[in-house]
Amino acid sequence: MAHALEQARAGAAAGEVPIGAVIVKDGVVIAAAHNAPRALTDPTAHAEILAIRAAAQHLGNERLDGCELWVTLEPCPMCAGAIAHARIGRLYYAAADPKGGAVEHGARVFEHEQCLHRPEVYTGIGESVAADLLRDFFRARR
Repeated sequence: MAHALEQARAGAAAGEVPIGAVIVKDGVVIAAAHNAPRALTDPTAHAEILAIRAAAQHLGNERLDGCELWVTLEPCPMCAGAIAHARIGRLYYAAADPKGGAVEHGARVFEHEQCLHRPEVYTGIGESVAADLLRDFFRARR
Protein backbone atom coordinates (compact mmCIF):
# COMPACT_ATOMS: atom_id res chain seq x y z
CA MET A 1 0.00 0.00 0.00
CA ALA A 2 2.96 2.31 0.57
CA HIS A 3 3.63 2.36 -3.18
CA ALA A 4 -0.03 3.16 -3.94
CA LEU A 5 0.11 6.01 -1.42
CA GLU A 6 3.22 7.34 -3.20
CA GLN A 7 1.25 7.31 -6.43
CA ALA A 8 -1.62 9.17 -4.71
CA ARG A 9 0.82 11.86 -3.51
CA ALA A 10 2.19 12.20 -7.05
CA GLY A 11 -1.35 12.65 -8.33
CA ALA A 12 -2.03 15.37 -5.75
CA ALA A 13 1.18 17.15 -6.75
CA ALA A 14 -0.08 17.10 -10.35
CA GLY A 15 -3.42 18.61 -9.30
CA GLU A 16 -5.35 15.35 -9.59
CA VAL A 17 -7.52 13.78 -6.88
CA PRO A 18 -4.97 11.83 -4.80
CA ILE A 19 -5.77 8.22 -5.56
CA GLY A 20 -3.02 5.76 -6.39
CA ALA A 21 -3.01 2.15 -7.52
CA VAL A 22 -0.45 -0.58 -8.07
CA ILE A 23 -0.77 -4.06 -9.50
CA VAL A 24 1.40 -6.83 -8.12
CA LYS A 25 2.08 -10.25 -9.63
CA ASP A 26 4.18 -12.83 -7.81
CA GLY A 27 5.34 -10.19 -5.31
CA VAL A 28 6.55 -7.76 -8.01
CA VAL A 29 4.91 -4.43 -8.89
CA ILE A 30 4.11 -4.63 -12.60
CA ALA A 31 2.06 -1.44 -12.93
CA ALA A 32 1.49 1.77 -10.99
CA ALA A 33 -0.66 4.81 -11.64
CA HIS A 34 -2.47 7.73 -10.09
CA ASN A 35 -5.66 9.46 -11.13
CA ALA A 36 -5.14 11.49 -14.31
CA PRO A 37 -8.50 12.49 -15.83
CA ARG A 38 -7.51 16.17 -16.02
CA ALA A 39 -4.06 15.58 -17.48
CA LEU A 40 -5.34 13.08 -20.03
CA THR A 41 -8.72 14.80 -20.61
CA ASP A 42 -10.22 11.37 -20.06
CA PRO A 43 -12.97 10.77 -17.50
CA THR A 44 -12.01 7.08 -17.37
CA ALA A 45 -8.41 7.80 -16.37
CA HIS A 46 -8.84 6.59 -12.79
CA ALA A 47 -5.78 5.13 -11.08
CA GLU A 48 -7.21 1.60 -11.20
CA ILE A 49 -8.04 1.77 -14.92
CA LEU A 50 -4.61 3.13 -15.83
CA ALA A 51 -2.88 0.49 -13.71
CA ILE A 52 -5.01 -2.29 -15.22
CA ARG A 53 -4.18 -1.11 -18.75
CA ALA A 54 -0.46 -0.98 -17.96
CA ALA A 55 -0.49 -4.42 -16.31
CA ALA A 56 -2.34 -5.97 -19.26
CA GLN A 57 0.24 -4.47 -21.64
CA HIS A 58 3.08 -5.70 -19.43
CA LEU A 59 1.70 -9.24 -19.34
CA GLY A 60 0.46 -9.24 -22.93
CA ASN A 61 -2.91 -10.48 -21.71
CA GLU A 62 -6.23 -8.84 -20.84
CA ARG A 63 -6.69 -11.32 -18.01
CA LEU A 64 -4.75 -10.43 -14.90
CA ASP A 65 -5.06 -13.83 -13.26
CA GLY A 66 -2.98 -14.11 -10.10
CA CYS A 67 -2.61 -10.35 -9.77
CA GLU A 68 -3.35 -8.14 -6.79
CA LEU A 69 -4.62 -4.57 -7.05
CA TRP A 70 -3.68 -2.19 -4.23
CA VAL A 71 -5.58 1.11 -4.31
CA THR A 72 -5.94 3.97 -1.86
CA LEU A 73 -9.73 4.40 -2.15
CA GLU A 74 -12.65 2.01 -2.56
CA PRO A 75 -13.19 1.57 -6.32
CA CYS A 76 -16.12 3.24 -8.09
CA PRO A 77 -18.58 1.21 -10.21
CA MET A 78 -16.52 1.67 -13.39
CA CYS A 79 -13.32 0.49 -11.73
CA ALA A 80 -15.03 -2.40 -9.92
CA GLY A 81 -16.38 -3.57 -13.27
CA ALA A 82 -12.91 -3.36 -14.82
CA ILE A 83 -11.46 -5.32 -11.87
CA ALA A 84 -14.02 -8.09 -12.47
CA HIS A 85 -13.41 -8.14 -16.25
CA ALA A 86 -9.63 -8.27 -15.72
CA ARG A 87 -10.06 -11.24 -13.35
CA ILE A 88 -7.89 -9.66 -10.66
CA GLY A 89 -7.51 -12.16 -7.83
CA ARG A 90 -7.22 -9.86 -4.83
CA LEU A 91 -8.27 -6.28 -4.21
CA TYR A 92 -6.78 -4.32 -1.33
CA TYR A 93 -8.05 -0.81 -0.68
CA ALA A 94 -7.27 1.71 2.02
CA ALA A 95 -10.18 4.09 2.59
CA ALA A 96 -13.87 3.37 2.16
CA ASP A 97 -15.88 5.69 -0.10
CA PRO A 98 -19.49 5.89 1.12
CA LYS A 99 -20.40 8.42 -1.63
CA GLY A 100 -18.82 6.88 -4.71
CA GLY A 101 -17.55 3.44 -3.79
CA ALA A 102 -19.02 0.30 -5.33
CA VAL A 103 -17.50 -2.54 -3.31
CA GLU A 104 -18.89 -2.18 0.21
CA HIS A 105 -21.06 0.86 -0.62
CA GLY A 106 -23.41 1.92 -3.40
CA ALA A 107 -23.67 -0.54 -6.28
CA ARG A 108 -21.73 -3.34 -4.52
CA VAL A 109 -20.68 -4.61 -7.93
CA PHE A 110 -19.13 -7.88 -6.78
CA GLU A 111 -22.35 -8.95 -5.03
CA HIS A 112 -24.45 -8.92 -8.22
CA GLU A 113 -25.37 -12.22 -9.81
CA GLN A 114 -24.25 -10.79 -13.16
CA CYS A 115 -20.71 -10.26 -11.89
CA LEU A 116 -18.73 -13.08 -13.48
CA HIS A 117 -15.63 -12.74 -11.29
CA ARG A 118 -15.28 -11.70 -7.67
CA PRO A 119 -11.87 -10.89 -6.24
CA GLU A 120 -10.97 -11.49 -2.63
CA VAL A 121 -11.38 -8.08 -0.97
CA TYR A 122 -9.32 -6.67 1.91
CA THR A 123 -9.99 -3.20 3.31
CA GLY A 124 -8.58 -0.64 5.70
CA ILE A 125 -4.85 -1.06 5.00
CA GLY A 126 -3.42 2.47 5.25
CA GLU A 127 -6.91 3.87 5.66
CA SER A 128 -6.08 6.89 7.83
CA VAL A 129 -3.20 8.02 5.61
CA ALA A 130 -5.28 7.71 2.43
CA ALA A 131 -8.26 9.49 4.02
CA ASP A 132 -6.01 12.31 5.26
CA LEU A 133 -4.55 12.77 1.76
CA LEU A 134 -8.03 13.16 0.31
CA ARG A 135 -9.26 15.48 3.09
CA ASP A 136 -6.19 17.71 2.81
CA PHE A 137 -6.46 17.84 -0.98
CA PHE A 138 -10.09 18.96 -0.95
CA ARG A 139 -9.66 21.29 2.04
CA ALA A 140 -6.96 23.18 0.12
CA ARG A 141 -9.36 23.69 -2.79
CA ARG A 142 -12.30 25.07 -0.81
